[in-house]
Amino acid sequence: MKNFFKMLSYICSIISMIIFYVVGYESVSAQSSFTVSGDKSQISLPYPLCVSTDVDSFISASTKNDCTKVGSGELKLFNSIPIKKVDIKISDEKTVIPCGTPFGVKLYTRGVVVINMEDIVVNGKYLNPAKDAGLQVGDIILSADGTETDTNEQLSEIVSKSKGKSIKLKVRRDNVIFTTKLLPALCGTAQYKIGVWVRDSSAGIGTMTFYDNDTDCFAGLGHGICDSEAGTILPLLSGDIVTAEINGLTKSTTGSAGSLRGYFADDNAIGTILTNSERGVFGKAEKAPIDNLEIPIAWKQNVHTGEAKVLSTIDGSEPKYYNIWIENVSRNDNQETKNMVIHVTDEELLDTAGGIVQGMSGSPIIQDGKLIGAVTHVFVNDPTRGYAIFAENMYESVNEIAQNSIENIA
Repeated sequence: MKNFFKMLSYICSIISMIIFYVVGYESVSAQSSFTVSGDKSQISLPYPLCVSTDVDSFISASTKNDCTKVGSGELKLFNSIPIKKVDIKISDEKTVIPCGTPFGVKLYTRGVVVINMEDIVVNGKYLNPAKDAGLQVGDIILSADGTETDTNEQLSEIVSKSKGKSIKLKVRRDNVIFTTKLLPALCGTAQYKIGVWVRDSSAGIGTMTFYDNDTDCFAGLGHGICDSEAGTILPLLSGDIVTAEINGLTKSTTGSAGSLRGYFADDNAIGTILTNSERGVFGKAEKAPIDNLEIPIAWKQNVHTGEAKVLSTIDGSEPKYYNIWIENVSRNDNQETKNMVIHVTDEELLDTAGGIVQGMSGSPIIQDGKLIGAVTHVFVNDPTRGYAIFAENMYESVNEIAQNSIENIA
């Protein structure tokens, strides 16, 4: 009997450790805000967690585009062990048109992006005024001597006219703006230079995720448009989207990500880019690029592991559905883009593309008849797998554009 109670105590200790581990882990990693449709006193989650709420205590936060109520709740384990307080938003169900169609992007930057540093030879010596002034690859030069520098030509003209005198630069690095001064150097070509290569625009092809008829907004890519050398998200000055077609692809193999090949089918803009962010590119367009039926957006707590389909175009301009498997779902609020790990299981897509290829970013993912997210990245060492973003996160950016449009009109 003594051994029995000793064993029972040991088992209880192990169970307690597991419970406290789960509680501690979920306190850090589980989402801290939930969106639900309809008045619900309890939110069931696809793991041993639930959220208890007091619907009567919610207050209205309605806008012209989004009729909501906001309040709070408590995240619990096994509906009994409290973990933490969470924010709740009760909102109307959102429906959008899933696209999966290719589109061309023409983007112009606000400021010029430093993509490389190059020393200047002056009287046999190597100088770099930009490095001496503290500039780094990825910095964005916003202005020089008070004049905005949105093109390479504007910066070059200011440097040329300086005649070697000090130039004051306004620079943004990440989310910090600072000023610095530098002295342009006269190189062997009788030109003044500061020792940097800069970029002021970008163009390419991606996949549109969805179109929202209520706001005339589109969402695409699922990740920001970055400079290929600097690796930073390009600051948006202006941008357009155009129709595009896919005319070939390079197949992904282990260790090498393939890519779609395509071309702009028309130079006429079909939409305007208003946001280039970590979540993707977003903007306004007069109509959807494809005549698909609207489907609801799944709130992130309803996304689960298991079967799903991805809608993508790997040839021409017409998208097709391909089978995938959701292997992992991460609901950490601090992670905006890499929310799911997906695995391509469709034989046709595996045979044709080797799995996921560059250019498929933005391809919508459908599960249980709802839009749950979009493809964002391919795993280079295993191109049958990759990351995806929640559709709810992308819709938040669309809603921000819609609200800004209303405020500007008002």
